Amino acid sequence: MPSLDNQRQTNRSLTWLGIVKTLLVQILVLLALSGALIVYLNWSSNAARADFMGASHPSAEPTRHAQFSLSVPTAKGPNGPKACTWKA
Repeated sequence: MPSLDNQRQTNRSLTWLGIVKTLLVQILVLLALSGALIVYLNWSSNAARADFMGASHPSAEPTRHAQFSLSVPTAKGPNGPKACTWKA
């Protein structure tokens, strides 16, 4: 029959081995996420720079902006909807 001290030593070494493995996996995941973040920031910075540089050069054709139409508020009177008029 193995001694009690030997079993404790085996369990303790398994526990530390598990902790070390878990820490290594966490560090690898952290490094992978950091690398992905750096690549994304570099890509988005290049895209923003290209967009900025493209906007600084005037194009040959004028840009057509969307025209917004404003509706006049109407009020319902005794004869139907009427445009609001202000009287001083």
